[in-house]
Amino acid sequence: MLQIIKNKEISSRKKAAIHLAAIFLALLTASVFILFMGHPPLKVYLSMARGAFGTSYRFTETLIKTIPLIITSLGISLAFRMKFWNIGAEGQIIMGAFGASWVALSYPHLPSFVLLPLMGLGGLAGGGIWALIPAFFRARFQTNETIFTLMLNYIALQWITYLQNGPWKDPGALGFPKIPNFSPQAVLPKLFGIHIGWLIAFILVVLSALFITKTKKGYEIQVIGESEKTARYAGINVSRTILVTLFISGALCGLAGMIEASAINKTLSVEITGGVGYTAIITAWLANLKELRIVLVSFLFAAMIQGSSYIQMAFQIPQSAAQILQGLILFFVLGSEFFIRYRIVYRSRESGGGET
Repeated sequence: MLQIIKNKEISSRKKAAIHLAAIFLALLTASVFILFMGHPPLKVYLSMARGAFGTSYRFTETLIKTIPLIITSLGISLAFRMKFWNIGAEGQIIMGAFGASWVALSYPHLPSFVLLPLMGLGGLAGGGIWALIPAFFRARFQTNETIFTLMLNYIALQWITYLQNGPWKDPGALGFPKIPNFSPQAVLPKLFGIHIGWLIAFILVVLSALFITKTKKGYEIQVIGESEKTARYAGINVSRTILVTLFISGALCGLAGMIEASAINKTLSVEITGGVGYTAIITAWLANLKELRIVLVSFLFAAMIQGSSYIQMAFQIPQSAAQILQGLILFFVLGSEFFIRYRIVYRSRESGGGET
């Protein structure tokens, strides 16, 4: 009789070996799919690597895609540590971008050193307040935060659609549903050829690690994640901690939205997230909610996304096919988590339940 048993803690070396095996199997399976499309798998994989790292421009694009993934993953991981399943990062990014855009469009002539910090505050407030809505209902009424946060994504998206087609529609866009571009003062400056979002992400990684390991609130978050009953017994105000944590979680996602709106899009649109909110759930989980690992996993995912975009042009592969390749890799890597957390054993009835 086969049984699934939860593993005790396994070594980091064994975890790495399992992940590497998953990646190898994913590439092997994807190779069959590539062969069916009539392309040599090795050539496609090498082209993906060139697409992500082949030139300074491509490498820069990979880094640019990494920035929002890191920041959003940090926000999600904070909620996940508390076992609050925040699936609403997409909506929080959108509402953070909305808050920053409202500041940028309302005060376009302010100097950059005033306007950009105000936009940052607008992004933090927009994302944080949007995350407070499900946090309040979870703390007060024990609602299901997974469904609640997911549904709020669609409300945020429709809100921006309304603005594009209604009150914020650019009169100079010849009828096209578009929000006006930001003024030059509202655009994040560059440092070493990349917008300073990378510096913000680096600072947030350090602050997040210190917050979790060195502060009382960080300790409370970890205790609640282990057991709400234990937290209440220890005198922790669980409801207040949920509200504070989710505000910070949403604020970080909102800041990612502000950076994307200011540095990349230079306006607000329904495509502002690019799916980062959903991808960051995977990167945060694969990184085991650890800040430094989030940086590495986010970079590798960004490289995969950038490389997939390149092979679409190099081999005339449809976008859907490139997404299938990404999906296969994700499927195997996520599936490998099962073998890290559990093991399958055979117990014979004759041996009285003993393992064989």
